[in-house]
Amino acid sequence: MDMKETKIQYLLHLADNALILGQRLGEWCGHGPVLEQDIAMTNISLDYIGRARLLYQYAAELQGPDSTEDQLAFLRDEWDYKNCLLVEHPNVDFAYTVARQFFMDAFQFPYFMILCSSNDKRLSSIAEKTVKETAYHLKWSAEWMIRLGDGTEISNQKIQIAVNDLWSFTGELFESSPYEDQMIKEGIIPDISAIKDQWFSKIQEVFERAHIVKPSSEWMQTGGKSGQHTEQLGYILASLQYMQRAYPGLVW
Repeated sequence: MDMKETKIQYLLHLADNALILGQRLGEWCGHGPVLEQDIAMTNISLDYIGRARLLYQYAAELQGPDSTEDQLAFLRDEWDYKNCLLVEHPNVDFAYTVARQFFMDAFQFPYFMILCSSNDKRLSSIAEKTVKETAYHLKWSAEWMIRLGDGTEISNQKIQIAVNDLWSFTGELFESSPYEDQMIKEGIIPDISAIKDQWFSKIQEVFERAHIVKPSSEWMQTGGKSGQHTEQLGYILASLQYMQRAYPGLVW
């Protein structure tokens, strides 16, 4: 795989993470537990969709004039998506959404901070915009982890159940794919292992304040970065891609 193709695969990984998580958060629109948080999750969703667009646009430019951001977002098959399994996990309830978001935010904030120093100027500029958004996302999700964990007996139970169920999907965040390995070797992106300690430190800090017990299992789910997904991604794409597949070339 040459460097251009490697970079395209990497951009798709980041873009797919943003698109699918944005879609999941968008499912809360009109269904949030309170109006303020309904709006907050919708705004965070828009941040992710905006980030996905920037990344898809860059990938499409590298692929050539016949490629567009819409084709990359809406016309690829399930096995072509490279998002982590964590982001495609169903919302289930508000606690699951908060826990999933916190795990991703705690990872993405230090990751994009380092990516700001990338020797790829286009990537670094996207990272700089992303860091500003992710700082708010992490504040929001961490505060809700603490509010639920340190709230009532029922809210503590719900966030603990969500953490227990989602924990096995967090290992993939630190599993480096072949396209990431090559980008790391070229000094274009940060070594994922370099932020693992920061991630764990943030997790432990919030868990202690929220009275959440860290799961003891070390077994982790993987596969999303190489196109092996849960059945949930198929359901997401069926909804996300319907209009483009039913009416090819449709534009607003």
